[in-house]
Amino acid sequence: MAEQLIIGRHPVVEALRAGRPLQTIYLQRHVGGELIREILQLARQQQVPVKQVPAEKLQKFSRANHQGCIAIASAVAYYDLQAVISHIVEAGQQPLLVMAVGITDVRNLGAIARSAFCLGAQALILPEKDTAPINELAVKTAAGALDHLMVARVSGWKQAYEVLKLNGIHIVATGVHNGLMPDRIDWNQPIALVLGSEDTGLPKPCMEQADAVVTIPIHPDFDSLNVSVAAGVLLYQAAMQRHTFHK
Repeated sequence: MAEQLIIGRHPVVEALRAGRPLQTIYLQRHVGGELIREILQLARQQQVPVKQVPAEKLQKFSRANHQGCIAIASAVAYYDLQAVISHIVEAGQQPLLVMAVGITDVRNLGAIARSAFCLGAQALILPEKDTAPINELAVKTAAGALDHLMVARVSGWKQAYEVLKLNGIHIVATGVHNGLMPDRIDWNQPIALVLGSEDTGLPKPCMEQADAVVTIPIHPDFDSLNVSVAAGVLLYQAAMQRHTFHK
């Protein structure tokens, strides 16, 4: 699917001033000037990832006069994590958040969002680096779920952990081995479920600094579940404990 490009310094800075959701800003290496400084400042304030790239990279996006600056518009709006948590609590709900760390496949990300919404989560947390963007393909895979989930963008899992812990949210990291069985986790409390990539899993410090690690028991001849399937299994356990669908 074609990405919606915003080409040139003035269009990009105007998009930032207007608070338009942006996925990523690409700046040609060594560019400078007043507008570039404003772009960097606004991007930092709005937590929009900025990548310094060679001119050839920008030429691949577009042969138009890009002035060393191209942004990709986001398919969804991004929110500050603290604002997301405050919104959920003020609505009288118990937070159930899902954080994707190192998940680079947009289809998996979309499928996680679909499971998250269907099983009672209110928000998705995405680190800026090494995580798939929410583009049109992710939105399509989510089948409408991203119209209902709030999406928080953070600089990294460490920043997310700090905010979650300050708000009394129990962090549950996923691990392939040696974690608690899903039914041994107390899901009936403010929870952030942290999912890692299928090939490498979560970084060791990310697991060590969590409040608990959960492991899904699977056939001994197989290594792991697809991450979106694992998300569904664990969130279903949470929904059952929370009586999310109790009538």
